[in-house]
Amino acid sequence: MRAFLLAGLACAFVATAAAADPVADFYHGKTITILIGVGAGGEYDLQARLVGKYLGRYIPGNPTVVAQNMTGASGLKMTNYLASVAPHDGTYIGMVMNGLPALQAVGLEGVQFDAAKFNWLGAMAPVDETITIWHTAGVTTVDGARQKEVVTGATARGSITYTFPQMMNELFGTRFKLVTGYAGGNEINLAMERGEVEARNNTWSSWKATRPDWLRDHKIAIGAQSGPRPPDLDAPLVRDFATTDEQRRIVDLVFSGSPLGRPLAITPGVPPDRVAALRAAFDQAVKDPEFLADAKTANFDVDPVHGVDQQKIVGHILDVPPDLAAKAKHLLD
Repeated sequence: MRAFLLAGLACAFVATAAAADPVADFYHGKTITILIGVGAGGEYDLQARLVGKYLGRYIPGNPTVVAQNMTGASGLKMTNYLASVAPHDGTYIGMVMNGLPALQAVGLEGVQFDAAKFNWLGAMAPVDETITIWHTAGVTTVDGARQKEVVTGATARGSITYTFPQMMNELFGTRFKLVTGYAGGNEINLAMERGEVEARNNTWSSWKATRPDWLRDHKIAIGAQSGPRPPDLDAPLVRDFATTDEQRRIVDLVFSGSPLGRPLAITPGVPPDRVAALRAAFDQAVKDPEFLADAKTANFDVDPVHGVDQQKIVGHILDVPPDLAAKAKHLLD
């Protein structure tokens, strides 16, 4: 009888312990969807899918994690959906374009979200933006682009693919001729190969991961980079072209999303215990030996940006002084 009672108490203890984890209870048997605001094959898409591959194993309850592209307006469509339509229960995560908080800060029409209310999850690493020129363009430097028109591919106004070269034109006298309408970076790369465009913005990490052959074969030249300077890239820093404090402030605002990396964000309104569990799962996933091996194979650097730090970065971006927002709005709009 004593043994029976002890066994019964043990079972009761196990059942109580299991029931004491509401996060595991919630996620058990569920699916988490990672929405990606741009097309397949680019850095945002590849990083979201790589993190998603390992995230579920560290979330209590071990939910299934799936990735889904939702393109439109350079990620704005997806981010608006994440804020206002997707369930606010911790089952939807977005791979958010890192320039969108700055667009909110300057009052971009069409922004239907408050970046401060997202629960920022993390990113694999900060990014360094570049202006990159195709080898047949006839120029390889910013000075060259001041002398000769360079046809430049972009997704849409408001995206960094548009804002970076347009800022270079307005502040530093380059002649990048913007052609918009591409669904994502992969489509712009194809356009470069076809001779439709001669330049584009992209991150240094993306070039290493998606087109290492172009770097090896000198198909592209890096005309400028946003910084901080990576150890394996020696190209002029955009900020060094600035000659006034106002220019430097505008440059800093345009690139304010770079420290966010390729950021994942959870919908607003998610219970704090689920947010904490998802952030802990991300922190574990990016240390997983198999994840690190996959990242190395894909040529992705791993220097994690944690969700709590992203939350502070976003707050700083949104606190932009009104005079600076007014001067930079036409660039970001």
